Amino acid sequence: MLTHLAYGLAIVLNLFVLYIGLRFLFAPRAAAAGYGVPATERAFLTVKGLRDGSYGLLGLALLAFVGAQAGAWFMLVVALNPLGDTVVVLRNGGTRAVAFGIHLATAIVVLGSAALLFAVS
Repeated sequence: MLTHLAYGLAIVLNLFVLYIGLRFLFAPRAAAAGYGVPATERAFLTVKGLRDGSYGLLGLALLAFVGAQAGAWFMLVVALNPLGDTVVVLRNGGTRAVAFGIHLATAIVVLGSAALLFAVS
């Protein structure tokens, strides 16, 4: 049961990051608004989309081809992104609700996913 939960959560999180990446590529203004800061340059939004999309695909590939331990280390490291996003939003005029309610909460869930994957590896 714990293995299904660990893999399920990790897969959902990676698919969600892939979705966010695609959203930044195809609907950059809406994605930036959801991120919590105003969209200023399309190049930045494209880079963010590519980064998030590649992280989502990499996480899925690690789970599929290497296993839970590699996925756990990946999730542990990738949790730095939403932690950094929290700081970016706070430093650039975003609301605390978005910074903590979206980005910090995401980091906590990703860390929880890492812990579950470590537990089953």
